[in-house]
Amino acid sequence: MFDENKLWRDRAGGRMKDLGRYLRYIFNGHLVIVLLFLIGSAAFYYQEWIKTLSSSFPAALILAVILGIFLTHSPVYNFLLEADKVFLLPLEDNLKGYFLRSGIASFVFQGYILLLAFAVLMPMYAHVSGNGFGLFIPFFLVLLLIKAWNLAAAWKIQFYVDSVVHRWDFLVRYLTNAVFSYLLFKQANLIILLVIGLIMVFYYYSFHVRTRKMGLKWDLLIEAEEKRMASFYRLANLFTDVPKLKATVKRRKYLDLFISKISFRQEKTYLYLFSRTFLRSSDYLGLFVRLTIIGVLSIYFLSFGIGQLILTILFLYLTGFQLLPLWNHHQNKLWVDLYPVSEKEKTASFHFLLLIILVFQALIFALSILLKGEWLYSLLVLGLGLVFSYLFVYFYSKSRLKK
Repeated sequence: MFDENKLWRDRAGGRMKDLGRYLRYIFNGHLVIVLLFLIGSAAFYYQEWIKTLSSSFPAALILAVILGIFLTHSPVYNFLLEADKVFLLPLEDNLKGYFLRSGIASFVFQGYILLLAFAVLMPMYAHVSGNGFGLFIPFFLVLLLIKAWNLAAAWKIQFYVDSVVHRWDFLVRYLTNAVFSYLLFKQANLIILLVIGLIMVFYYYSFHVRTRKMGLKWDLLIEAEEKRMASFYRLANLFTDVPKLKATVKRRKYLDLFISKISFRQEKTYLYLFSRTFLRSSDYLGLFVRLTIIGVLSIYFLSFGIGQLILTILFLYLTGFQLLPLWNHHQNKLWVDLYPVSEKEKTASFHFLLLIILVFQALIFALSILLKGEWLYSLLVLGLGLVFSYLFVYFYSKSRLKK
């Protein structure tokens, strides 16, 4: 006898155990200390920045634009597996309770994320509006209702295969969420908010009617679930080996200019291999780009003076630490062992590439400070970045790789 309740409990429980196992590795290293320093520094400068805001600052608009993203992005975590398209497909009509529980679990988790985002942004709104935090709970309860609507609407859109429908739905819901949130924070007339609420109800109902006789798109649901887990596994893979991770590679021909100067000599074999891997793998290049962009924005907007030096070291450390798995990227490929290259040359190539990446990032940080006209701190950041990069590569990374 098929028991959908037991199936959901087993799937959800298994997923939580899987996440918990890898989260222990993620939060056991030095990264936690670094993140605490980063969060503390960002919070300090954020509070100092808020004090400089005047009553004319568009806080409501900024909240609406940012929270609109958190509201609109509302996937339903369904815990489906690849084999389900074969074994659960005949039982689709018996899985309504299964997907309802998945929706509730998704609402609880995403509601918590929404609470964190709103709590971060609320001090800015409270300072500018002069209303304090008295409206925090009423505002958040309304946002939770909007989040529930987004989850329900996003689920109905999953019945469509056409990607155009998905893109238009995301755009329409984002604009609706942003406009509603803006009017909410501006404390617009209640009738206007109710009218927009009725439009939301009609929007959901229209898709509900259209999808009544449609079947679930199992391929799309399973693919979306695998992409979400792959993102988490890529993060966990920075701290431990993840057998379930499927690597993604892109050609990126436009980046060949960065390795075209590497000579085809025997001692440069691993330098070429590691460079190709870094540029073609979404894990490493994407991580470098994201951390560099976040670092530039943090250094440029959120820090001044000594804070710029601290953030530079933090982001260089985060980048270097999370690029260390590049060393073992090809460890399971037997053909690499056939290279007539010594272990010493392999190590030297890896350290050289890592040093180049960190120095390049330090140069970008220094240039971002120079754009502010602070040439002295720009030189200090560059000098400190060069020294830290050298110490990290030739002292810290050596001990980490041995472990």
